[in-house]
Amino acid sequence: MARRWRSTIRKIDKLLIANRGEIACRVMRTAQRLGVKTVAVYSEADENALHVAQADEAYRIGPPPATQSYLRGDKLLEVAFKSGCQAIHPGYGFLSENVEFAENCEKNNIIFIGPPASAIRDMGIKSKSKEIMSKAGVPVIEGYHGEDQGKSKLKEEALKIGFPVMIKAVRGGGGKGMRIAYTESEFEEALESAKSESQKAFGDSVVLLEKFVAEPRHVEVQVFADAHGNAVHLFERDCSVQRRHQKIIEEAPAPDLTEEVRSELGAAAVRAAKAVGYVGAGTVEFILDRKDHSFHFMEMNTRLQVEHPITEMITGTDLVEWQIKIARGEPLPSTQDQIVKNGHAFEARIYAEDPSGGFLPGAGILSHLSAPPARDDVRIETGVREGDEVSVHYDPMIAKLVVWGKNRPEALLKLQALLLEYNVAGLETNVNFLLDLAKHSEFMSGNVHTNFIKDNYESLFTAKTRTDTQVIQAALAVVLKDELTDIRNAVERRDQFNPFIVESGFRPNYQLMRDIKLKFKNEDIVVKVKYASHKVFHISLDGGKTWSTVQGELYNQTNKLSLKCSVDGIKNRVNIFCDDSVIAIFDDNGKTEFGREKPSFLSKQEDEASSGDVLDKAVSPMPGVLDKILVKVGDHVKKGDSLFVLIAMKMEHVVKANRDAIIENIFFKTGDNVMKDVTIIQFKEENDTQNTNDS
Repeated sequence: MARRWRSTIRKIDKLLIANRGEIACRVMRTAQRLGVKTVAVYSEADENALHVAQADEAYRIGPPPATQSYLRGDKLLEVAFKSGCQAIHPGYGFLSENVEFAENCEKNNIIFIGPPASAIRDMGIKSKSKEIMSKAGVPVIEGYHGEDQGKSKLKEEALKIGFPVMIKAVRGGGGKGMRIAYTESEFEEALESAKSESQKAFGDSVVLLEKFVAEPRHVEVQVFADAHGNAVHLFERDCSVQRRHQKIIEEAPAPDLTEEVRSELGAAAVRAAKAVGYVGAGTVEFILDRKDHSFHFMEMNTRLQVEHPITEMITGTDLVEWQIKIARGEPLPSTQDQIVKNGHAFEARIYAEDPSGGFLPGAGILSHLSAPPARDDVRIETGVREGDEVSVHYDPMIAKLVVWGKNRPEALLKLQALLLEYNVAGLETNVNFLLDLAKHSEFMSGNVHTNFIKDNYESLFTAKTRTDTQVIQAALAVVLKDELTDIRNAVERRDQFNPFIVESGFRPNYQLMRDIKLKFKNEDIVVKVKYASHKVFHISLDGGKTWSTVQGELYNQTNKLSLKCSVDGIKNRVNIFCDDSVIAIFDDNGKTEFGREKPSFLSKQEDEASSGDVLDKAVSPMPGVLDKILVKVGDHVKKGDSLFVLIAMKMEHVVKANRDAIIENIFFKTGDNVMKDVTIIQFKEENDTQNTNDS
């Protein structure tokens, strides 16, 4: 058993948070409530970030790449000394499970708010952790965890296990360094990609192999231990619904488990914690069979998890407070008998990403962000505000929406309603997808598993349509917003006594007829709007053949613009966002977005830019950094050959050729930042070369 910390009470009245975004804000909130001063660190990209604004002090530590800032343990320790901090909270990700950093904190008499370095080492190396768990009587899944990392040896072991095989970074987490090889022919490329991504994310390319279980449930148990030999669990969470091996929606407790299974999971997790002399917050993850509910140890995360708020919601605890108190040397705040689960909670992770485009991450400015208000049964965990940028350098999470209810149906109903109130414009998000997921009949029934999205793909990814009412609302929003702008401009010119402005929202001889040009996907829409009287309009969607009578009024709510609208006597209210390029309607269907007509010179430029055949080039599928270019000018490539590797939001993406071709030109170099849809490589046909030679 690992050596335990000394149990004397240690002083923590100033805390450095070695992280960014929502988790930094989350830790600060509890620390400040406890009277602990907080110190933030930030990269050049995060100078104006929310976590910087909320801290008592903040220090810049380097350029935007995490390897030059948030992963620089030496700089973090330097800031801790300079600011007089006694402790460092690592949050999750970055250095939260870095053995060397934890050891360096201890050597420098800085309290690392996490487990002993020995526990991080044992649990971070997945092969070692499985050996320890097996000895502790925790069930483990079959696989290869050996030291021989030669390609031939790994392939030999994969063949013994039998395909499909899961390749995992031994120090991995969050889906990074993880690939599935479904067949022998896919193994070598999947192995190389997993090793490369692992090396970048964790500084270690060692992998293990496991038999891939196609449709298990992913259930994890929150554990806590102190330096006095006590350990408890705070029940389980179900994290089965995932995309790209990363969680997207979590709930606690796990649905459809008997109390007997729940008790066995908790007991196994506590055994796991005690087996490594654990201290602090940890999560023991299990693969659970959908049918018989048998379970096997998968890994232990030696840190606070992203989804910890749902455990807090059902147990009435503050796990960050527990972390700080245990790091001081205090005993656990509660015994196992005192920890009682109450109700049900969900967490939905809101990301800047494109679900219909394979959940590829996005980046950009949050032109509009309006969230539901927090209350006792609702938490909004975020590190961004309206106007902030979701950076290409970091995880694309915008927020976590956390809800609690007396039971699962009540909590799920709240989640569905509050997702409708989380309005984002300016970049693509997964909010609509989360809404469809939360309303899916199988999800509502609790039939969750890790293959849920794939199995229900057709029903989850139905084509987005628009209604005539939404078109009318979008056109009316343009007209009314223009009127408000004119009124505001007149007032700013001290023209409030202009006799031609009778009252807000009405002007005699204002354009009596307007054509509002909109675009929905590839559909061009012309809406005719005729002024009738104050707040009353006649609107036609068919070129003036038929008209609807519409009453409309814009009004401001907290951080949002709403439209009250009556179409032929049917009244409704929606939230809107309207600028020079887009109108977003937020209604009971989620967000529906319409493009606005652009000036002719801009439209011409865009048409020219997109006129090339998509088969003639390879483009960047998302904003990111070019990590590797795998071809050179003149190379002959076959369909499916790898062309370049893009790093976006800490994930590695390999872009492949969509046809046989010759590389004619490469427009960027390794290390360049590239935007979405930018041409990276230009192709030419084989016969183009032949024709040139003939001439």
